[in-house]
Amino acid sequence: MIRTLNILLVCTSICMLVGVYALKYSVEDVAAEKVKLQHTIERQKADLSLLQADWAYLNQPANVAPVVNRHLVALNLQTLSQDQFGSLDILPMRLKAPDTNALNSLFQSLNSGVDPIQQIISESN
Repeated sequence: MIRTLNILLVCTSICMLVGVYALKYSVEDVAAEKVKLQHTIERQKADLSLLQADWAYLNQPANVAPVVNRHLVALNLQTLSQDQFGSLDILPMRLKAPDTNALNSLFQSLNSGVDPIQQIISESN
């Protein structure tokens, strides 16, 4: 009986040993893949930074102006005038002081338990 138990424990130990080594190597493979992905991400970030710098350089007015002038007739481009943007005269002016009577009546109705919004809704129906 003891001999059978010993053989069973040795076989179980060998199986566990093989399982632990397999797990160790699979974890090492995952760690290596993680490092590889991190290097790929860093390289792509560097490439993106370089592309953004190129884009900023190419979008400077000094680089865009010759292209615009070359295609001015074909694109039917026209220069902007200041009156296309409007003027400050059309902007509404702010009130100098808030309407204190309206605010006082609103606070009084809220203190008395009347909801002005519900009152307006019920009056409209």
